[in-house]
Parts: sequence; structure tokens; C-alpha cells
Amino acid sequence: MRIPLQLFSSVGSAAGRSARSRMTCRYKCGEACWHNPGNTSDNEYFRDVARTALSRRRVLTGSLAAAVAVGAGSVLTACGDDAPASEPGSAGPLEGMRFDVIEPNTEDALKIPDGYRQQVVIRWGDPVVPGAPEFDFENQTPEAQAGQFGFNNDYAGLIPVIGEPNRFYLVVNQEYTTEELMFRGYQEKELTEQQARIAMAAHGITVLEVAANDADGSLKPIVGQRNRRLTASAPFRLTGPAAGSELVRTSADPGGRTVLGTIANCSGGITPWGTMLSGEENYNNYFMNASAVTEQPTADRLERYGFEDDGDYHQWGRFDKRFDLAQEPNEANRFGYIVEVDPHDPTSVPLKHSALGRLKHESANVYVVPDGPAAGTVVTYTGDDERFEYIYKFVSSRKISEGDSAEARRNNLRILSEGTLYVASFSSDAPPTVTGAAGSGRWHKLLTVDADGAATSHIKGMTPAEVAVFTRLAADKAGATKMDRPEDIEPNPATGKVYCALTNNDKRGTDGEPGADAANPRNENKNGQILEIDDDHSGEEFSWDLLLVCGDPAAADTYYGGFDKTRVSPISCPDNVAFDPHGNLWISTDGNALKSNDGLFAVALDGPRRGETKQFLTVPRGAETCGPIITDKRVVVCVQHPGEDDDATVEKPFSHWPDGGTAQPRPSVVAVWKDGDGAIGM
Repeated sequence: MRIPLQLFSSVGSAAGRSARSRMTCRYKCGEACWHNPGNTSDNEYFRDVARTALSRRRVLTGSLAAAVAVGAGSVLTACGDDAPASEPGSAGPLEGMRFDVIEPNTEDALKIPDGYRQQVVIRWGDPVVPGAPEFDFENQTPEAQAGQFGFNNDYAGLIPVIGEPNRFYLVVNQEYTTEELMFRGYQEKELTEQQARIAMAAHGITVLEVAANDADGSLKPIVGQRNRRLTASAPFRLTGPAAGSELVRTSADPGGRTVLGTIANCSGGITPWGTMLSGEENYNNYFMNASAVTEQPTADRLERYGFEDDGDYHQWGRFDKRFDLAQEPNEANRFGYIVEVDPHDPTSVPLKHSALGRLKHESANVYVVPDGPAAGTVVTYTGDDERFEYIYKFVSSRKISEGDSAEARRNNLRILSEGTLYVASFSSDAPPTVTGAAGSGRWHKLLTVDADGAATSHIKGMTPAEVAVFTRLAADKAGATKMDRPEDIEPNPATGKVYCALTNNDKRGTDGEPGADAANPRNENKNGQILEIDDDHSGEEFSWDLLLVCGDPAAADTYYGGFDKTRVSPISCPDNVAFDPHGNLWISTDGNALKSNDGLFAVALDGPRRGETKQFLTVPRGAETCGPIITDKRVVVCVQHPGEDDDATVEKPFSHWPDGGTAQPRPSVVAVWKDGDGAIGM
């Protein structure tokens, strides 16, 4: 059932900005949300859609036309009551969602349902590789940190160790450092070289072997030879059209093929061939002296990717010229890729895949076409996490090989280097006044890479290397649809439908910025939405639907799949998505604008309970919920930046989680399981 609501006006929507602190904004993204959006393109496609939507709005009459004048808060507030309260023949929630709801709160604790237990698996500073010392907050060194668990964990994945039951590789991104809360007496933008080197070592990726307990859902870290820490100085091999091009050559790497380090690693994914994908996101705020680059087109390209002098809160360029654009302007072009790590071979050099484009990747998640002529084709979805940026997919021309043989692994490790990169545009017959709107869309070709490495640009005036390195500019020319911060995008393994978290966009509809459209239905969008895409995975067309328009369920400008809004947990600022074994969608949040700690939510996708949303946990004060893994046995989440608050200092912490007492807050990975070895949500 579609419920018509007026969403074009921002009046009546939940007040306030995202609850993310200004401190988090400084160190995580260089205060991107406090700057003007970098996408200033005026796509022809958008003008056409705007005219169409406007023409439809002009024919609205009666109560709906009146709604435009009075705002969303007074329109059809009881419409959700028509939704079925329960599934026919069912006395309770769906399988996987049978748990007591956690109510919104602001406690300094990780809150879970009754009947569940929790365990901190690993914390910032815990040893990862043999010989690494125990953590000592007051006596940190770069050498110690290079062997310890890094800071501000984001994505987490579990990959089975081949041939060893109950052993897994826990792969985790370390997204960014908050130097202000890492070092006693730290002065903003006045770090020492020692502090800078510690921060560099606290970035990147951790591969940690863990043992799963048969009796419960706990995970025991194993400090051994299989583990590794990939930091801001570890070598990576660049693949695809960018590799070797003049756009990525530097004085230290004149061949343009070996990149030192991975930074700003946000979310990611696990491939069917057992590797980890990691998205490099807000890398721009690690570089200084952007204004010193005046030569064109380099200066404009830096601006399109958000490089600004005042965004560099890490100041690494003072001690490593790689991060000083005045000395190495091309170094900026060596970050912003999807990274692939093979945990089964701790000596392997991880890859940066330029065929998937250079953006601010939130994540990358894979779907294998199960049948038909395209069976075995691998499709990878990724979002560019910034206001008014785009949604992409990569369709591999190399099909997946089954098994763990050396030949199969060689084939599969080439999958993300050969194929076609696309960007999405969305259209609809519905104006932005309809909650739960649906429509169609098209994938526009940007770049194709053949098996022999030969590449073709589908964008006039841009070479293949330019498309791979300046993918945003190529997508601008293709006429892609500007979205509300596309973050995690994942295909449902049970249905193949693709779900995209659009976190928020408080600039939509403001002066000079695009206004609401059917897929992004609110101006000054503070709470975000979840987009559902039914894709012709290997083709160029799709249909789409809005599953959730997040925010206060009592507000008329929210939508919970048609489910009774008086019976849902309020959700705001969706960030990461995952699926449980029953096909339910799970969503973690970042910056909850509803005056509660961030949390993890389960959402029903099909049938009369579609849109039912239940909160499973909340994270401690100041923290963000990241990297959810949902299995029958356990739920794993990363608790990122606990205690980050604008008034927090090392001397006066805002949180003492996870160690309690007077301890400093430490980002950590947590496992949650049902008491008595029961299945999650059952």
C-alpha cells in the first residue's frame, strides 16, 4: 500500500542536525558537512526531471495542494494505522526479529536485549601481531601501534580459515584517528612527529585470527603469524587504468604502481572467493597545502574531491612530504579506491582497484548472478559518501571460479580488474510528494577494461585513466543523479534486491542546491532514507522503491514501508546495512538526529510486516555503530569513536567505555549472542 504524504517541504520534519559532534567531523571528514558540497555540476538529466516533477505538482489539488502551504507535519498523520499489525497466522515478529526492543537512550554502555550477552573482542591498542606490547595509553609509540589494533574501527567481516572449523579471520577497518583524544596535552593542529607517526600506524586494516566458541557466540583473538596490520605506510599494488599513468606517478614511485598505505577506510565487504574489500573514503582531509596547487586542471580536480587547506586536522604533511600537495600533488590521486586484501596469505600485497573508480567509497559489496546467460558474473555495488554524490556498480567480464584451488584463486583475484563501471540515474512518475515512491533507473557506462588490460572510456573528452582517477567528473558528464550521501550498498543474498543507505543531506533544497526528488524526497534531509533497488544486475536498467524514510515516526514526513508507525523503533541516519540468515535487513546508524545514542536495527522486508523496524542495541555515548555482522550464532558490531564530544578531553572523558572506572574510551569490536546458545532473534 502506498501512503501519499507531502515531503517536499522541510516544515514538520524532525528538528536539528545529525548528532555527530563537531570533533568527529573535524578528524573523520575534515568538516565536510560544514563546507559547501563539492558537486556543482548541472546535469541535463536533472533539469528534465525537475520540469517533470514541477508539472505534476501544478496539477495537485484539494487537500494535497493545501499540504504544500501548511507543511508536512499536519498531513495524514494516521495513515500508517492502516498497515497490517501482524502477519496472518503469526502471533509475533518474523524469525530473526524476535527480541525485546532496546529503547532510545543516552547511557554510557552498550545496551542489548534481555537474554543476550556481550563480549569485547578487541580494543584499540590490544596486541595483534606476535611481539606487540600490551597497550599503555601514557606511553604510546609508533612501533607498538604498528603491531596493535588500530583506532576507530569501522567495517568488520568474518572469513573462514580454510580447513579449520571454528576459526575465522576477523578483518577490520581502522578509519581515522582523533588525535585530540589519543594524546594527553594534545594541541589542535600542533601534533609532534611522534604523535603523527603513531596516528599513521593506527590507520588502515587489521587481519586477526579468532577462535569461535562452540558453547556460545564469543570470539577469542589468536595472536599469531596469520595476523597482520596494514597501516598508512604498507605497500599496495595499484591495478586497472590508473596504474602506471602520469596521474599517479610521484617522486618516490615514478612507475605509478606501488602505493604506500591505505587511509580513511570506511565500510567494506567480503567476496565469495574469501577476500576483504575496503573503501577509502575521506582521504582528502589528510593532505595539506591544497591552495598551493594552482596549475590547471589539477587545482579544479582537487576541489571536486574536497581538498581544502582548513580541512587537514591530521597535519601529516609536516613530517611526510607524501601528504604535502605543494610537493607531491599526484599523491592525492593514489587514494580513494576499493582495496582488496587476501587474509589467507599474510605475505600477499593487497590491491587498489582503479577499475572500480576513485571516489569517497563507503564500501563495496558483491553479488554473483545465479542463473541465466550471465550466471557467474560478479557485480559490485559502491556508493560515494558525500552530499549530492552518486551510486555506482561494476560488472565484471570475468566469471567466478568455484573452489579454493590455486587456479581458481588466480582467476578470482582478477575479477575486479576486468569489466565495466557504471553510474546510476533515477527517474519516477511520482513527484517528491509521495512517501514510498517508486520509479525506474538506468546505469550509464563510464569505463570498460578488457582481459588484456586495454581500457575504453565511455566519456567524451576523458581518457580511461582520467575516468578511473577522476570518476566524479566522469559521472557528472554522464548525468548521474545527485543523492543524499550514498553510504553502504548491499545486495540481499536471498532475493538479489539491492539496499542503499542514504544517510542525510541537510543542504538539499537550500539556496543554489538541488531540491527534493522522488528518490530523495525531503529538503534539508536530517534523517536519511533506505532505497531498495531491483536491478538487472548484469544489465543497464533497474527499478527502485523507498523502503524507509527515516526519522520520528510521529512526523508525517517519515515512512516505514507502510507498517504501523506507532509500532516501530525510531531510526535516524542509516549508515551500514547487512542481512541475517532469514533475509531481514539490519541497519546501523551514524549521527542519530533524534536525541538518542546510535544503534543497530532489524527491518522486515516482505509481506504485511514490511517496514517493521526494531532496535537490537545501542552503543555508548558519543559512539557510532559500524560494521554489523549478523549470523544465527552472533551479532558483531564495531563501536567507533566512543566518547567523542565537543567538550571531551583526555583529562575529562565523555565516556569510560569499555573498561569503565576512570579509563579512557577505546574503540572496540563487540560480539553479542543469545544466552543458552540460542539463535539470534529466535
